[in-house]
Amino acid sequence: MKPPYEITTSILKLITSISEKIGAINANLLNKPSPKLRKQHRIKTIYSSLKIEGNTLTEAQITALLENKRVIGPKKDILEVLNAIKIYENLEAYKPSNEKSFLKAHKNLMEGLIENAGKYRNQGVGIVKGSKVEHLAPPFENVPYLMKDLFEYLKRSNEIELIKSCVFHYEMEFIHPFLDGNGRMGRLWQTLILMEKHPIFEFLPFETLISKDQDKYYKALAESDKSGKSTKFIEYMLNVIDISIGELLDFNNRTLNEKERLNYYVSLNKTEFTRKDYMDIFKNISSATASRDLKKGTELGLFEKIGEKNKTTYQLK
Repeated sequence: MKPPYEITTSILKLITSISEKIGAINANLLNKPSPKLRKQHRIKTIYSSLKIEGNTLTEAQITALLENKRVIGPKKDILEVLNAIKIYENLEAYKPSNEKSFLKAHKNLMEGLIENAGKYRNQGVGIVKGSKVEHLAPPFENVPYLMKDLFEYLKRSNEIELIKSCVFHYEMEFIHPFLDGNGRMGRLWQTLILMEKHPIFEFLPFETLISKDQDKYYKALAESDKSGKSTKFIEYMLNVIDISIGELLDFNNRTLNEKERLNYYVSLNKTEFTRKDYMDIFKNISSATASRDLKKGTELGLFEKIGEKNKTTYQLK
């Protein structure tokens, strides 16, 4: 059974905007960020997703844990980060349309933090804000059937991934299948659904925008609960994705200096290349600027020059 939602004018405009930005990223060969940029995005994703759940560790502490350094902090917070690092460093191990994979991800994400990690809840739950019950989740007996239906929707629906990922995220939050970890699982699984179609989403920390204004996130969930359909949440999440992917484009298209261009190009690990290859990455520079960059890179020992004139190539050292 298809979860209830409507395709509004706002949703259509956002899908068009996101699709255009993805096209620009692919056209400009920006869909494979450098290892350094990938690491920065991963840190931001882990930091933001766990901050939403109350984790107190800083980006600097998460960076240290990512580099296997010792960190002083609450044991629970450190374990949450270590678990998340394992997940985000092995995203390809999880299959977004596979329910067993979903349960395995929850087990890995919540290992050591709750009992019965990787298993659906066996008791009723409600989300309380202050003295008010904000959301009463469906009875625990219904969870396996509801989640089975949701994965069937993922597998069989012809809807585009941008919509399906938002619908899954909302419906999973509504079902609240686990005693804890539902929020981070919803955001993780939306990333995986989107990654399958557009690999760039591995490096898009939309959680950062959610964490900056969590009230809007919870408001979108509450409005969808009230209306009985996920339309408002789809609009909210697509807007977050649109802004995030726009920021990624702006970052990649900013004016780089000579040193930044050389460092970025070396990080791509192209063992042999020409000036044309270099200019294909940095489309806004002149051939004279490219030649100066490559001369400087040779002087710095980043690569060596082979051949002369139009037969010149460069090899990474």
